[in-house]
Amino acid sequence: MTSPPTTPPWSQDLLKKSDLITPMAIRVAATLGLSDHMAAGAVSVESLAREADVNPVALGRLLGHLVNAGIYRPLPDGGYEPTELGGLLRDDVPGSGRDWLRLDGPTGRGEVAVFRLLDAVRSGTPVYSALYGREFWTDVESDGALAESFARRMAASMRWVIPELLAQGGWKAVRHVVDVGGGSGELLAAVVGAAPEARGTLLDLAGPAAAAERDFAAAGLQERCRAVVGSFFDPLPAGGDAYLLSNVLLNWPDERAAEILRRCAEAVRPGGRVMVLEGLLDVQTDQTDLDLRMLVYLGGRMRTTEQLRELAAEAGLALRRVTALGPVRSLAEFEPA
Repeated sequence: MTSPPTTPPWSQDLLKKSDLITPMAIRVAATLGLSDHMAAGAVSVESLAREADVNPVALGRLLGHLVNAGIYRPLPDGGYEPTELGGLLRDDVPGSGRDWLRLDGPTGRGEVAVFRLLDAVRSGTPVYSALYGREFWTDVESDGALAESFARRMAASMRWVIPELLAQGGWKAVRHVVDVGGGSGELLAAVVGAAPEARGTLLDLAGPAAAAERDFAAAGLQERCRAVVGSFFDPLPAGGDAYLLSNVLLNWPDERAAEILRRCAEAVRPGGRVMVLEGLLDVQTDQTDLDLRMLVYLGGRMRTTEQLRELAAEAGLALRRVTALGPVRSLAEFEPA
């Protein structure tokens, strides 16, 4: 006689890894601002429901699951408060994750498109526009609040890498840095601020370029840095020593990414460099989730060092060196071949 199985026929570990409820429940909490409402004194289900304008019974059920998930904990009087993790959903705390997770923000909207991953895998093309009627960049740039939110979170994601970039980038001899598709001016301002003889040019669309000008003014660098409106598929400002592409190429399929690199190769002065700052799958090996996001959102992709080298060779660039800048970014440097 055989013993009954002690576990279901499919693994509990597999169930946990495939869970959709918990990630979405956390995103709902971020969207509703529950941790901010708790910090302001609304701790009961009824008061939280009023502040968030949601159904109190449904909210109570959501909070029950988020207690089990370690995001909130119950209070003796029946209310709720954030745990350490839940506190990171507040807008006003350092390292807040709320902007990244809220479903009405650009990243949250993109995450909803992940539910169509099967379609993306079948077709090999992005599915964001099938959900929202417009491609990702068009959607973001058409809404001022979305564009501002996206620029803010991209700038935040780069802050931790700036010290390593300054230390490893070899900026002492650089006199003109061109930040191609730079978005926020924070990264370029940091580079130029660390190289007293350098000046900087940031190229991006009208909204990000205007925001970058404000960043330069705030850093006191308005005399040394400027932002110009343009597309990186068109000729770039010429003669720079260094052309910096930060989290740009991964947004595009190979053909379009090669076009961007070709524009950099055309513009860089002899002896200058094209510098690609993004994760590489053979260096930052846990970036496969971002690789799939690029497929779903944009039709772009993460690349290995060899794939990036081959792409740059098509554009007339030779790989000089690759430097890991931590667990998420690498700096790949190229020179005209």
